[in-house]
Amino acid sequence: MDQKNPGKTPPRKAQTREERLKAALKANMAKRKAQTRARMDQPLSTDDDDRSARDTEET
Repeated sequence: MDQKNPGKTPPRKAQTREERLKAALKANMAKRKAQTRARMDQPLSTDDDDRSARDTEET
């Protein structure tokens, strides 16, 4: 009974690495979802819009 925390084992390196990877993946997915939402909020350009933009640039 010399243990400070009987019944609890210290976290292993593999577990802490796994938790770090899990957190990084979660953050990356959240960032990608935010980027997708931002793209969806922007109006889509049509071919007519592109042509008129090019015509004004050339003059």
